[in-house]
Amino acid sequence: MKPHFACSVAVVFFLVIFIAPSLILSYETTAPIDYNQLDLPAGVVGPESIAFDCQGKGPYVGVSDGRILKWQGEQLGWTEFAIISAKRNREVCDGSNNPNSEPICGRPLGLKFNLATCDLYIADAYFGLLMVEPLGGMAKQLATSAEGVPFRFTNALDINSKTGEVYFTDTSIFFQRRVWELAIISGDRTGRLMKYEPRTKKVNVLLKGLAFPNGVALSKDNSFLLLAESGTYQILRFWLGGSKSYSSQVFAQLERSPDNIKINNKGEFWVALNSGREIANLGNMNVIQWWVKDPVAAKFDEEGNVVRILDGKSGNALDSVSEVEEYNGSLWIGSAVKPYVVVVKT
Repeated sequence: MKPHFACSVAVVFFLVIFIAPSLILSYETTAPIDYNQLDLPAGVVGPESIAFDCQGKGPYVGVSDGRILKWQGEQLGWTEFAIISAKRNREVCDGSNNPNSEPICGRPLGLKFNLATCDLYIADAYFGLLMVEPLGGMAKQLATSAEGVPFRFTNALDINSKTGEVYFTDTSIFFQRRVWELAIISGDRTGRLMKYEPRTKKVNVLLKGLAFPNGVALSKDNSFLLLAESGTYQILRFWLGGSKSYSSQVFAQLERSPDNIKINNKGEFWVALNSGREIANLGNMNVIQWWVKDPVAAKFDEEGNVVRILDGKSGNALDSVSEVEEYNGSLWIGSAVKPYVVVVKT
């Protein structure tokens, strides 16, 4: 399967120069550039999250039929790397994009390799926290509940490769992914941030009462993590060490709903801004003003300053961005609904 080239997007660079009470930004716009589009196998959609293994191979993505796929280059295209459950019915599931089949087929969302072990960790919306060994195959189920409450909508994760601890989100204890809109409409605040301890195999709840918790990413020194709370358009900083340990604060108030968060090798955070074109901002004076009409992702430094914006230019290609992974000189862009991965050279 060969990728093909399509229309252009523009990458916009921002420099923070003043904050009072909202960010006032100066920016430089690069010339439009072509992007590379890696089409998924027929029928499947939604490469929600993107991961690269210990050898830099990939990307790996989870898709709508419950499989983890690996990109093998232009000649081989996408190949199957792992499946979620032994009970998965291939006749029903392979090639499916039917949300009602997700409880049977699985729906892998967050992906991350532990660089110390080369194991792939998966947050599956229905099967909980999973792990796949380096050669792929059948996923092993690690956790399905915390404090006696089953996971209902396991969403995103990150890993401390030094300790093996996995930080992840459960978006709601009531609503599954296939009816995610109900969690937003109802104002549900039952989401949780949790930590899986590999030595004890126990799950600890770190935060409760969250409004659609979504992406999570550890800082470069593991002293804190960032958490996307999609229901409030906020990014929270949760401290893991020091005098503020196990406390949280608002890191950024956004004008669009945040999705996944990924850190780059400089310690900067890419936040995907998903499903926001049709929604007006919250009217909060502290909302970041982007100064572009269609911000689909933003990169923040550790202090909460916006250092770069990805402008979707109101086109179809980037109208649903779930994740931006900055890797090997490119931005690898995922989506919850599109049948492809977008690659933009930086």
